[in-house]
Amino acid sequence: MSNLKTNQAIRNIAIIAHVDHGKTTLVDAMFRQSGLFRENQEISERLMDTMDLERERGITIAAKNCSVHWQGVKINVIDTPGHADFGGEVERGLSMADGALLLVDASEGPLPQTRFVLKKALEKGLKIVVVINKIDRQDARPNQVLDEIYDLLIDLNASDEQLEFPLLYAVARDGIAKKDLDEKGGDIHILLKTILEEIPAPAFDPEAPFQMLVSDLGYSEYFGRLAVGKVSNGVVRARSSLVCVGKSERVKPLKVSKLQVYEGVNLTDAEEVQTGDIAVLAGIDEVHIGDTICYPENPAALPRIKVEEPTVSMEFSVNTSPLGGREGKYVQASRIRKRLEKETLMNMAVKVEDQTARDSVLVKGRGEFQLAILIETMRREGYEFCVGRPEVIFRFEDGRKLEPVERLLVDCEERFLGVVTEKLSLRKGKMTNLVNNEKGRIRIEFSIPTRGLIGYRDEFLTDTRGTGIMHTVFDGYEAFRGESPSRFTGSIVADRSGGCVAYALFNLEPRGRLFVRPGDQVYEGMIVGEHNRGVDIDVNPCKEKKLTNIRASGKDESVVLTPIVSLTLEQAISFIREDELVEVTPKSIRLRKVVLSAQERHARAGRLKK
Repeated sequence: MSNLKTNQAIRNIAIIAHVDHGKTTLVDAMFRQSGLFRENQEISERLMDTMDLERERGITIAAKNCSVHWQGVKINVIDTPGHADFGGEVERGLSMADGALLLVDASEGPLPQTRFVLKKALEKGLKIVVVINKIDRQDARPNQVLDEIYDLLIDLNASDEQLEFPLLYAVARDGIAKKDLDEKGGDIHILLKTILEEIPAPAFDPEAPFQMLVSDLGYSEYFGRLAVGKVSNGVVRARSSLVCVGKSERVKPLKVSKLQVYEGVNLTDAEEVQTGDIAVLAGIDEVHIGDTICYPENPAALPRIKVEEPTVSMEFSVNTSPLGGREGKYVQASRIRKRLEKETLMNMAVKVEDQTARDSVLVKGRGEFQLAILIETMRREGYEFCVGRPEVIFRFEDGRKLEPVERLLVDCEERFLGVVTEKLSLRKGKMTNLVNNEKGRIRIEFSIPTRGLIGYRDEFLTDTRGTGIMHTVFDGYEAFRGESPSRFTGSIVADRSGGCVAYALFNLEPRGRLFVRPGDQVYEGMIVGEHNRGVDIDVNPCKEKKLTNIRASGKDESVVLTPIVSLTLEQAISFIREDELVEVTPKSIRLRKVVLSAQERHARAGRLKK
């Protein structure tokens, strides 16, 4: 084998950062200052957040690519998600990178998701450049954060070479980067210069034939399926005959209609793509993430991308409620299954399995948040369906029951330490670390089973009066820690169909928290509230006041109900028990029992008692 060469005209860099540490804003600044846009050109904020959900929530969900040119070199920027539930996206993105930019908030320091992605980058041996961002914050503590970064790298077994990282300080929002805290700094050019000097150029074997690992899939209305990946060896030309080497080394011929590369955030046509660049092949039908594309003369597969196994599963089924099919565009089981199978092609961390029931499928993912994003995306596309409670996926080894465990980091005010610790210990959490920075806030680390976190986020926000922050990252499998309670309250269930009446709801308010308003349509088996006690009760929310011929002026109209806060999708998913479902439509989120008939539910409960 001949000596490896490098393509100095290209750099491939992944950006690693926790949610809200300024990653997308930094990429915006790189775009603006690399001359990608005209001086007076109108551009939107956070260009890389292309999905509506990403813009709304301020997080990166899907790994995306873009490029900037600087001093004759093309820098391909690979945006990785900051949330551990989208870990499949992380492995994909890093497979195209030769180096990584670690972006850390100058106040918050490295958080669990930073740890998760950084661990993957170090395992791949990527060169790391550290940028401490938001140094203009009032509570910025860049020197302590730098110590925390060193501690994290040592904890993750970084090599001596990786520990000698180049360090920059930045205010991404203002487009400023500098080498020293005391410098004035006026632009981001030092960052671009550091990338060129420190990140290695892609290496290749000049005698090896063309090979490209498919790291991502896209879809175009005009050209069909898009295969995205880094050209590992050789050169690919437009309109060439290619083959795809699949999972079992099976070779399939491919017909490619278009060859494209990234220029800024857009795709442009190319006649040929050099080694080390990221290519996009259009019009390919049968290709999957992890496949290798090459010329038919030399079909040789590259190592496939490995993704960690899913830890949570949810059942998706057809909506069988009396209100089903009224609000959704796609309601059939076949359409729902087809959409979920399409998701598995685009997202490696999601798996779909058929159930014994014909109208339902089991969807497995990295966490309840990832599945909630998938459900929200589908309802916005017009799908209507039901989902069950998230269940963790247990493993059995040598006769032992193992369960997925999360590393949980809580940042809250000192006065909430007691209630947070108490609630988490009930859910089988163990405290592993506590840091008090003497500023009124504390940081606590826990090791907790994944099932213990299902439904805890909303409880946590209530307990900390909305001021607490919690972050989690998957921490492997451990021995089962024993049963823990999921919910201490029961459900208030409607016992008939009809429209809700203010008089009936007013009389139900003392029983618990209601989810419906006057005029809302309900049906038998629909959950209309949360009961104060631990048992379910059947009620009539449609009951009207008995009329008499004696009337008091204005008396009957003066029923004042407590304002209802509608449940969000995540709250609904975390609220339900094993015998309950969330009914998801493009317009509504309702809760219901799996068995709608009250009589049948009571009969079942009686049989179980025997």
